[in-house]
Formats: sequence, structure tokens, C-alpha cells
Amino acid sequence: MDTRIIKSIIAAAAIAFNTYLFVLGRWGWGITLLIVTAILVLIVFRSTRMIMVFYQMRLQRMDKAKVWLNRINPEHLWAKQKGYYYFLLGSADIQTNSLSQSEKNFRTALQYGLRLDHDKAAAYLNLAVISANRRKKREAITLLNEAKKYDSKGYLKNDIKQVSKMVNGL
Repeated sequence: MDTRIIKSIIAAAAIAFNTYLFVLGRWGWGITLLIVTAILVLIVFRSTRMIMVFYQMRLQRMDKAKVWLNRINPEHLWAKQKGYYYFLLGSADIQTNSLSQSEKNFRTALQYGLRLDHDKAAAYLNLAVISANRRKKREAITLLNEAKKYDSKGYLKNDIKQVSKMVNGL
């Protein structure tokens, strides 16, 4: 059975019980359980294992992040979460110099969709680096232009400059 269904049933039961408490006038318990219910609803929409992967990657522990990624079944994720799953998998693979697998994962992540523009820019930038390493200058320039287009806030400005120098040196 899909864990999303189980989590949804538990969250719906918590919402119903919370509403029941408010109807009875038990405001103290209702407010207390409101926090618990909010956490349960958050767990329905976010994979706890994905949260652990983000945490491990933030601490630069790629080996532990890879272990958490291997525990995730992408079929049990929502569509946008699948995009981030493949994005994180590509990021972990690029650290181990598995360029073909990393390229496949980044392209799959873009296919499923990434919510934030700077995440799309990072995926295109990583694809540009992979193309530059394979001596595909035209493809790298095209991907670099896509990365520039999505990096509207300038988060990756320095990285894009470095990659463009690398591509122009080919």
C-alpha cells in the first residue's frame, strides 16, 4: 500500500478529531492538537526522507545523503518531489564523477519539474558543466544561456561566470 494514502488518512483523522475538539469547546486541547495536525499535514506533502537528504547535503555529507536517497522509492513521491529527488540524485552522482548517470538524473529532474527558478538554473548549470567536460561546446553554451535565464536573482552569478570561462576555453 502506498504510504501517501496512509499518511493522508492519518492527517484527515487528525483534522476531524481537531474539529471535534473545537466543536466540544475544548479550546486548549484543540489548539495543542492543531500544531500536531499541521505537522501531520506537512508530512503528507513532504517526504521525511527527502528532508533528511536536504539536511545531509546542507552539511556536505554526501555519503549519508546518498544512503538516504537510496532509501527513497521515487514511485511513492508526488510529481514535484520526483523532480527534486532526481535533482538531488544528480547532485550526488556528480560528486562521484558519474557524469552519464548525473546527466540523465538532471534531465529527468527538469522533465518532472522543479518549483524554484534557481533550482532550474542549477540543473542547467550542472548540465552545462557535464557538456563542457564532454567537449560539446554548443550544447554547453545553450545550457548556460538557459541557466542565465532562470537565475534572475543572481544566486549563481559567480558559478555561471566560471563555467562560461571554462566553456570559452574549449
